[in-house]
Amino acid sequence: MTLSSTASDAPKIKAGSLLFSPLLLLGAACVVLAALLTRPFTLPIGANYWDLYIYFDAANRIFHGQVPGVDFFTPVGPLGYWLFALFVKVFPQGQPLLVVQWSLMLVTVPLFALVLADVDRRSRTVALALLVPFLVFQILPFNITEYYSYPGVDGFGIYNRQICEVLYVLSAALIFATGRRTLLAVIVGTMLALFLIKITGFVAGLMLCVFAFAVGRVTFRAALVAAGAFFLTLLALQLSLGIVTAYFGDILALLGSNEDSLLPRFLQAASLHFKVLAPLLILTLVLLVVARQDIAKTGAAFLRRPTMATLAASLDRDAVWLGLATFAALFVETQNTGGQGFIFVWPILLSILVGCGALPVGRLALVWTLVAASSLPTFVDILHRSARAFVGQMKYVDLADKNLGTLGAISQRTEIMRHAKVMMDAYAAYPATFQYISDQGELPNFTLYTEPDFQVTWLMAADQAVDAIRAYEAKNDVHFDTIMSLNFVNPFPWLMNRDGPHAIAIGADPFRAVPDPDAAVIKAVTNTDLILYPLCPITDANETLKKLYEPGLAGHVRVHLSPCWDGFVRDALAPKAAPAKG
Repeated sequence: MTLSSTASDAPKIKAGSLLFSPLLLLGAACVVLAALLTRPFTLPIGANYWDLYIYFDAANRIFHGQVPGVDFFTPVGPLGYWLFALFVKVFPQGQPLLVVQWSLMLVTVPLFALVLADVDRRSRTVALALLVPFLVFQILPFNITEYYSYPGVDGFGIYNRQICEVLYVLSAALIFATGRRTLLAVIVGTMLALFLIKITGFVAGLMLCVFAFAVGRVTFRAALVAAGAFFLTLLALQLSLGIVTAYFGDILALLGSNEDSLLPRFLQAASLHFKVLAPLLILTLVLLVVARQDIAKTGAAFLRRPTMATLAASLDRDAVWLGLATFAALFVETQNTGGQGFIFVWPILLSILVGCGALPVGRLALVWTLVAASSLPTFVDILHRSARAFVGQMKYVDLADKNLGTLGAISQRTEIMRHAKVMMDAYAAYPATFQYISDQGELPNFTLYTEPDFQVTWLMAADQAVDAIRAYEAKNDVHFDTIMSLNFVNPFPWLMNRDGPHAIAIGADPFRAVPDPDAAVIKAVTNTDLILYPLCPITDANETLKKLYEPGLAGHVRVHLSPCWDGFVRDALAPKAAPAKG
């Protein structure tokens, strides 16, 4: 039972009706999704939803001529931000989480269509079996791991989901595509996308591609052409934008900020995904046992005559592909918080199902059971979470705001909305309490950022900030051209059609994703007209950011804008009255 035989061994059903044409279904899905993005509607806000606002910050900077990685520090590659900027321009009324989730389809759908067309010529059943999971994972904005008990969408782990969805397309092509041009186009397209989204995904994709070359799925000529096309594209990006060297610089800076050993990360990822990882490992072991005689035979042949052909014959088997893909998926999850880590193992599991028909009944039942245990939990969990969120939303209320636009297109339970407002008032009324908590290096709640009420509070406070900035500008007859925030996210330039400062990191987690500022960064801070400082609540992270950028704050005056916001106003724009204390 080897993967090379699965394409021809797949069950064939005649394509009698266009109704079940995979390409038609894929195209129809795209049309429906595009139509949905033209209509304003809300989604139930979930854990860490504010990760989404990073994309607004990036898109605004892109619209003002900045280049990700070159003009501002980014935690990942530029492609996701470019796609969001394009889609938010085309679909300005679209719910932003769906905009960013579906924008990747501009990359994945054309490449996956090539795979489907190739596979559909031999087996529509297999093509449909590849299509359905792809659509589920690509359309629904949910991660595998749930971080809060109340139903809500996942506004975090977006680029982690994206690399897994691209890896799904790559895996499907390496396993099932037979056309050389199809395979070449998909390898180049997916590897470029993975590199430009997140380097972790690129490393996982490289594992699969190198192994495909080793076992003869990719010829030497095709590998050379693919590598040439890949590097020529990167060369063009470097010469035109300077983005490749800047990207590598950001990666090195992040590695310097995250020096933890990989072993604890592997253990954590294994524990989080044990219900999928365990059956995958057991299935790999079972397949090795089933093929032990052939393994011994081909291994001996390789030892007698070590050539690429005998190496391919020894390695090109279900167990090795599955083991490699499982390791690659686990590696991806060591670098992620939230994502769809193991979805790209499905094409390999499908090939196992297609090729195991000749096994004895007992072994066949065992293989089918383990395949089901390896694949169904992820598929069913995401469907269940999405159904629960969308049904639960029927009892939710929309956020009331004046200034947030699509940023505020969220809903939540009435009780949580009220709790969020009460907490915002408490943060403003008792700052000394939360300053004390911050001084101890703690949050008001240990899981503060995963709680929807905090996410709602932040949006309420952001709505207040826009009003406060406009009131300040009107009162003092000034205009802030650039706005920065000493906070994880800074969507205010987007909301107010202003510019974000150059060189300043987006997604400002000072403990993981903000390198020590150099002279260019401090100069950018010094030249920023308004630097917001959030008070609802005061947190250790925001205090750390303030200390990090303190040299650039020297030319600013601190003013009190609203109960939830102070601002550092550039001296030339500051009022003549005494500054706020603190």
